Amino acid sequence: MARRKFEAIGSTADIAFLLLCYFLMTTTMGDQSGLQRRLPPIPDEKQAQDQKVNRRNIIIVRINSADKLFAGSEAMDISFLKEKIKEFLTNPTNDPNLPEKEAKEIEGKTYMVSKGVISLQNDRGTSYQAYIAVQNELVKAVNELRDEFSRANFGKKFSRLTEDEQEIVKKAVPQNISEAEPKDTGKK
Repeated sequence: MARRKFEAIGSTADIAFLLLCYFLMTTTMGDQSGLQRRLPPIPDEKQAQDQKVNRRNIIIVRINSADKLFAGSEAMDISFLKEKIKEFLTNPTNDPNLPEKEAKEIEGKTYMVSKGVISLQNDRGTSYQAYIAVQNELVKAVNELRDEFSRANFGKKFSRLTEDEQEIVKKAVPQNISEAEPKDTGKK
C-alpha cells in the first residue's frame, strides 16, 4: 500500500494568531463619547488678581453621597433642575439675587449676556448615574436657552444655524459650568 504524505498545515495556535491579527486589523473601534467641556484659558497673574466673581452670579449645584441634589440652598428633585437653571441664567424679573446681565457687542449687535456661572460639586460617594443625570440636565438647560435665543434672533433652532450664527449664539448664551474636585461632604 502506498503511504500518504501528511503535510503540516500549521498548528492551531498559528491559525488562531493569524485570525486574531486579521480581526485586529479590520475592526474599527467606536468613537469615544463623553462630556464636552471647554477649559478656560490660563489667566496671567494680573488678570487672576483682577477677576472676582460676584456671589449672586454663582449657583452651586451639589450632589451628596446619597445622591441627593441641592441647587443653591434648597434640596430638589432632578426633574426641577433644568427649569431652576434656566431661571437662574435668564433672570427674567431682574431679581437682585440672580445673576447680573451685561450688554455685549457680538458681531455688530448688542445682546444682554448673563454673567451666571453654574458650579457643580459632588461627593466622592456620588454614583456615576446621578452625576451624569445632573450633567445632562445642566446641558439641557443651556441648550434650550440657546434654542430659544436662536428662534428669537434667527427664526430657527440652534442646530439649523450656520457655524457663524452658532458662534454668535454661543457667545450670547455661554455654557459656564465649573466643576470642583469631589469632596467628602457627607450625607445631608
